[in-house]
Amino acid sequence: MEKNKTLYTSFTKLALKVTMTKGISFKKAKEVLIQKFELHPFEKMIIDLIDGRKFIKKDINKLLNDCIYVCEDFGPDRDYITLLIVLERISNIKPTEKGTDTVAKDILKRFKYQIDIINKRIDAPPLFNMMLETRSAIEWTTMFGIYHFIPKHKATQNKPVLLMPPYLGNDISTTFVRKYLKSVGFKTYKWDLGVNMINSKSLPKLIEKLDEIYEKHQEKVNLVGWSGGGIFAKIIANRHPDKVEQLITIGSPVWGIQNMQTPLVKMLEFLRGKTLKERNEKFLRELEEIPNVPITCIYTKTDGLLPWKHCMEAETLRNDINNIEVFGSHIGMGANASVLLSVANSLNTNITGKKPKGITSKIESIFFPEFWTEKGISKFTNLFFS
Repeated sequence: MEKNKTLYTSFTKLALKVTMTKGISFKKAKEVLIQKFELHPFEKMIIDLIDGRKFIKKDINKLLNDCIYVCEDFGPDRDYITLLIVLERISNIKPTEKGTDTVAKDILKRFKYQIDIINKRIDAPPLFNMMLETRSAIEWTTMFGIYHFIPKHKATQNKPVLLMPPYLGNDISTTFVRKYLKSVGFKTYKWDLGVNMINSKSLPKLIEKLDEIYEKHQEKVNLVGWSGGGIFAKIIANRHPDKVEQLITIGSPVWGIQNMQTPLVKMLEFLRGKTLKERNEKFLRELEEIPNVPITCIYTKTDGLLPWKHCMEAETLRNDINNIEVFGSHIGMGANASVLLSVANSLNTNITGKKPKGITSKIESIFFPEFWTEKGISKFTNLFFS
């Protein structure tokens, strides 16, 4: 939260100043900005932050530079897209006077340019993480033994779920995820397209399958994609939000692929004979858009194949976007108990609007990094006492 407060303190000053360049009074500018942040996860905090006037006399270029410096200090972050969208909305406000429209558009252009530069600085996974991928063999073999001990929160309805495998994987790769979802009450569907080569030619067939499932159940379909499968799932959710209930990605690069530093991109380009930029310009552009459906992105900071920051969506954009960190390797995510729990619980929560409760749900939390980042002994006592 401290990071968010620092960033939004700087940004709200800039946004208010930009709003006032439209010929709007300070009081009216505050009302406009609050409206632009409506339904934002930090809406209350932002309302408190914009209750000052000291910055009004500051030069707008100084406020812009101050905000950019904060972003540079924090480093690459998908959440900056939220700031860009707010500035874009402000720049589209009709000015009260002629000739006052260019300042807002200029600030937006300059801010976007700097954010693009910052977000291109995501490093490839370190060599240590790549070496840790060998543990995936242990994750897959041990899953056969621990699968039956994973808690199961029964789904209230038999909702359809279409699962898409990772790059160079097939339906066998999603066996444990499908089996677990089926055991808790979901109706699962394979993608039935053989090995996933992340080829855009697979999209029409996947959309056809989505239509078939949608017609069969007469309701929206849940999409779950692992790694490269999440790329397809996100694009389909962008194209057909009217037929998609929600989107869940597992270790999937959901933004910034064009500049992503990873050995997987080099392998993909080698197999295709052309660079990603040459073959998939439209494909990559669609991937940058954020679907208007609930989104859950599951990622691991010890991912040895993909930079984990590319696997997170902008949580600050909407309340129905969530990122969940798990322990594990990239290759082993299909046989990871935390992943299975996260997928099933997220599907259930987004459908029913209720999170799993009880002692079992509390004990499950110890398998997630978020639990271990909490300070104090109370995190253990809270497992058994409210």
